[in-house]
Amino acid sequence: MKKTIQDINVKSKRVLVRCDFNVPLDGVRITDDTRIRAALPTIRHLMENGARVILCSHLGRPKGIDPSASLAPVAERLSDLLEIDVPLAADVVGPDAQAKAAALTDGQVMLIENVRYYKEEEANDPAYAKQLADLAEIFVNDAFGTAHRAHASTAGVADYLPAVAGFLIQQEIEIMGKALQNPQRPFVAVLGGAKVKDKIAVIENLLDKVDVLLIGGGMSYTFQKALGGDIGKSLLDADRVELAVRLMEKAKANKVRLVLPVDNEAAREFSNDALRITVHSTQIPAEFEGMDIGPQTRTIFSYEIRNAGTVIWNGPMGVFEMPNFSRGTYTIAKAMAESQGVTIVGGGDSAAAVEQMGFADKMSHVSTGGGASLEFLEGKELPGIACLNDR
Repeated sequence: MKKTIQDINVKSKRVLVRCDFNVPLDGVRITDDTRIRAALPTIRHLMENGARVILCSHLGRPKGIDPSASLAPVAERLSDLLEIDVPLAADVVGPDAQAKAAALTDGQVMLIENVRYYKEEEANDPAYAKQLADLAEIFVNDAFGTAHRAHASTAGVADYLPAVAGFLIQQEIEIMGKALQNPQRPFVAVLGGAKVKDKIAVIENLLDKVDVLLIGGGMSYTFQKALGGDIGKSLLDADRVELAVRLMEKAKANKVRLVLPVDNEAAREFSNDALRITVHSTQIPAEFEGMDIGPQTRTIFSYEIRNAGTVIWNGPMGVFEMPNFSRGTYTIAKAMAESQGVTIVGGGDSAAAVEQMGFADKMSHVSTGGGASLEFLEGKELPGIACLNDR
């Protein structure tokens, strides 16, 4: 079990907090501040307990110092949300950051500039990590979305400072960890998204844990092909057809019910307004491509989800960005919202979908990490969590 901010005394201590403020911007306007709001419980706890708070984050993938990737809009939004002035240092480990950090008093908060302004961040350069660590006396990681990256601000600084988890990472570890290790049963996993290769390790790990595995989205067509079906122009990972066969055999050996779509919404071209038909999943005409799960599949998947003790969902059921092919993803989100079990949405497109469809507050947990959630579901140890001190 990792130490958290509740296990340490932060009074009058300078605390470096790694947040995930990688928010979408329309120019300099933040279009979705979900990630900023997610960090507020940790920031407020530190403020209320007299810490001198130094926040850091990346934003985008700048190549060197780039004003368009500045965290200035984040500092402005934090100031509004916390109802205090949150100054932004003009640099990351330079004289302005050092001076502002040294001048902090108990309960004050500052933000340093985009840590990815320096290539040493992603290289996890020890000298750069030491400079970051020198700003503070304690390190708190609260950025689950980047916990799968061994970067200077997510892992490297822990070599030089006592390191603990913030509330966000603590919640991710506890809820997702319990679901994987000691779930309420039946344990149902719903996997979607485009490519089999992105989810191989997840499927392998979950087949040792779940009772039911529902597979939809673009990746399902490779499984249909493995069963000898006709999938038309649908997405196909041709190099992994044999792997799909092996995974289905493993499911059978483990007595896991692996459920594939029985029908699909297919379109003549990749367009919302294309001619569309509902067809059996193994009988998609040559000139059509599967775009969403069909009505019978929606009913079957919904039944499994509503009767689950625990459900984990990662990946949309179709091209949910197009209204005519969003029904499958909407149905999964609605079924999870109505489930009496523990419902976990594993970040990425699935999290975006439940937010967009208004179901996020009906879920037990919506993960803040896309890639991190996937690696957690694979059973991997995440560098940004492994580096934290044990209790």
